Amino acid sequence: MLPARLRPGRLLSAAPLRPPAPRGAATAGDPARSPGTTRAEQAHRVVASCKPSKFDKKILLWTGRFKTEEEIPQRIPPEMLDKARNKARVKACYIMIGLSIIACFAVIVSAKKVRLPHAMSP
Repeated sequence: MLPARLRPGRLLSAAPLRPPAPRGAATAGDPARSPGTTRAEQAHRVVASCKPSKFDKKILLWTGRFKTEEEIPQRIPPEMLDKARNKARVKACYIMIGLSIIACFAVIVSAKKVRLPHAMSP
């Protein structure tokens, strides 16, 4: 026979479950922190930045991010540079598409000019 505490149909009493504290929340022993930050985030709060090269500066100017080269700071976030490169890539693709269409029409016109005199001779 099973002990009384293990018999079926008996409700087990347990301490009420508490939801876990959110990540980064300060506990009683922690110093005051801004909500939502962990210790690692607080210790390594360095903003990523990179020094743009001359070509990067030209891309930033061509895409319209800055008006003059003097406005470009010494260090910029890599996300800004990535966005400018993507924008420049799209602009270059549009230019190549336009040049390809112009080249197609030029080939068609030159082919018709070559064909016309030979077609009229008997």
